[in-house]
Amino acid sequence: MTTSRASAVWEGKLKDGKGSYKAASGTFGGAYSFRTRFEGAPGSTPEELIAAAHAACFSMALSGGLEQAGTPATRVATEAACTVEKVGDGFKITTMDLKVRGKVPGIDQAKFQQAAEAAKNGCPVSGALKGNVQVKLDAKLE
Repeated sequence: MTTSRASAVWEGKLKDGKGSYKAASGTFGGAYSFRTRFEGAPGSTPEELIAAAHAACFSMALSGGLEQAGTPATRVATEAACTVEKVGDGFKITTMDLKVRGKVPGIDQAKFQQAAEAAKNGCPVSGALKGNVQVKLDAKLE
């Protein structure tokens, strides 16, 4: 079993404060604010981290599924877009859009779509979001 760790600090009031996060591994970190999260100002957001995690997890799951099916991919590239919206009195992550492009010798679009759907339903990050966030998938062979 693997446990991944990260930390975050918030200083100040909600709308004019600032935060920072970092991975325990030291491989990434960043700063964020109310404006970057909810007003579209340039900078990082917690949702960006969720999108990165989902893109990475999904790419690995798809690659593994294709390999198990006997059609290993030479490349799987996934973009994820995590949308946070005002819902009621608060904010909610409502949608995750996955856009995957793959180079997979010996497979057609229908088989690639089927493998991508299986990966969407089977990767651990998808599982964490399931039932709470709508996950959309656009999968195409290159």
